[in-house]
Formats: sequence, structure tokens, C-alpha cells
Amino acid sequence: MADASMSLVISYRGTQHRVALLPDNTLSDLHQTLEELTTVPPEMQKLLYKNSPKGGGAPEMSLREAGLKDGSKIQMVGSTLEELGGLHAKEAEARKRDRILRERALKAPVKVRSTGSATASDHMYRFHKIAPLPHLPNPESAMTVLQRMANDKAIQHVMRQHQFSVGMLTELDPRERPDLLGLNQNHGQEIKVRIRTDSYDGFRPYFDVRRTLCHELAHNVHGPHDENFKRLNSQLNREVAEFERAAKEGTHRLYGGDIYEADDAENLALSSHVLGGTSSGSTELDTVDDRRRRVLEAAMGRLKKQEEELEQSCGTAGPAAK
Repeated sequence: MADASMSLVISYRGTQHRVALLPDNTLSDLHQTLEELTTVPPEMQKLLYKNSPKGGGAPEMSLREAGLKDGSKIQMVGSTLEELGGLHAKEAEARKRDRILRERALKAPVKVRSTGSATASDHMYRFHKIAPLPHLPNPESAMTVLQRMANDKAIQHVMRQHQFSVGMLTELDPRERPDLLGLNQNHGQEIKVRIRTDSYDGFRPYFDVRRTLCHELAHNVHGPHDENFKRLNSQLNREVAEFERAAKEGTHRLYGGDIYEADDAENLALSSHVLGGTSSGSTELDTVDDRRRRVLEAAMGRLKKQEEELEQSCGTAGPAAK
């Protein structure tokens, strides 16, 4: 007796698709079916479901071998060819603009520092598209939060420093994947961050959301949560804090955004002068750089604990990706 067909529920950008296939059908068959439904090419599709095979599984693997069964729920991410074409066109234009600017700079007898106009790196190393989920309440407010992250001077600073280019910045539906806080698809093709509360009645604290964004930006370079990833992620958080500390003290005179304020633990480190596990009173030799370093070290200690919690809710490489 032939195996009965099984029904799979695939969620893609807020829409659910039901697909009926046989257990012996291959993952390639499933990808082709999803291409017909969503216009996302098979090579751009990423399927997230419980007990999914490492690396997504080989195309010739049967659905049964891939761990799928009747009623399985799958989250799919991926961009259409139309979206990729627009992104590639923008990137090509940015590269052309950057080349022209470099050629002009080589011909110019004197280098002049620009303080008012955007540079080529501003156009290349940024979020090329920003979009909230239109089916969720108050998409205008969600757009404001996403734009705030994209326009955050500290975030823009680290993206230029590390040459990060992200195709799409959007949000996660907290009810669709309640275990997920962030997701980076294909090393920056699309980054999703949960910005809303679980009940859709408000938005999560901005600096918590931004910390998740830094975590997902680190996945532009490193996939797994290994030591290389942890080192880069810590560096990004440190650079954000250092940038804002310098902005608050007046180093970046043109800075025009929100400033990260030290919490009680950081203020305690500043007042008691805790460094390397020892304490001492204030001395005349205590410099601004010394105080700044203590504040940053206290912040990094707190961020390390929060980062360990965030890794558990990361859809890119953490347990939530399974």
C-alpha cells in the first residue's frame, strides 16, 4: 500500500501555505513547489523547522529522511528574484559611485575631509531596504523603530568600520516564532529583529533591540556561535559603547542621536574605581580614559551575560534555529 500524502504548513512573510506531498518526495520537490507559490528560487529558500537536518539537507533527501511528517510546520525565509535584482542594481550603482570617487581622490592634489555630505561607504555599508510586517498592527510605528535602528549613528559607525551591507532590515512576528529574537539570512541578505512585545501592544526597549541587531550583524561574518563570533560580537558592542561615550563627551560634534546611558552597575564601577578585581579611591592620576575604560568594562560584563541569553533566542545559529 502506497504511503499516504502528508500535509505541510509553510509560513512565509505572514502568509501560510499548505502543501500536500508524499513522504518519499524529495526536498527538491518541496523547494520547487514553494517556488511556484512564492516566486522565491530554491537556492534562496531556507526552511526552518524542528529537527531540520544540518545545513538544510541535500536536495535529493526524502521528506521522511529530512524529519518532516504530516502536520509539520515550516518557517521559510528568502528573497524573490525581483527583490534580488533591485538590490544588485543598487549595489552595482554604489560600487560605480565608489569607483568614481576613488578616481577623483587620486587625481585631486589635496585631500579634503567632508563633514556635510554622504560618502561612498555611507551608500554601500548600510541597510538597503527597511520594511515592517504589513499584517501586524501599527506598521507605521514599527517602521519608525526600524528607521531609528538604521539611522542610529553608532550602528552606522560599526557598519562602515566592518563594511557590513544588509539587503533588508525587517521585524519578526513574536507570535509566529515566540522563541526567536533575531535572524540573519545568508550573511546579511536579510536581518529580522523582534521589535514588538508578545501581545502586539507596544515595542521592546530600544537598546535591547539594538543589542540583538549587533548580534545578528556579527552573523554577517560568522555563522556558528563559536569563539570567532563571540569575539566579533563583543567588539561590535564595545565599539557602539565607545562611539556613544565619545559622542556624549563631545568627540563627535556632529552626532545627533540618542546616547546610551550607563546603568547602576556601570555607575558603581565609575564611582568605586573597580578595575581587575581591585578597588581604590580616586587619585589625581585617574584620567578620563581610565574612567571611560572602567565604565566600558562594566558594560561589557553585563552585556556578556545578556549575550549568553540572546544566543538561546537566535534563529541564525542558536537553539532557536532548529
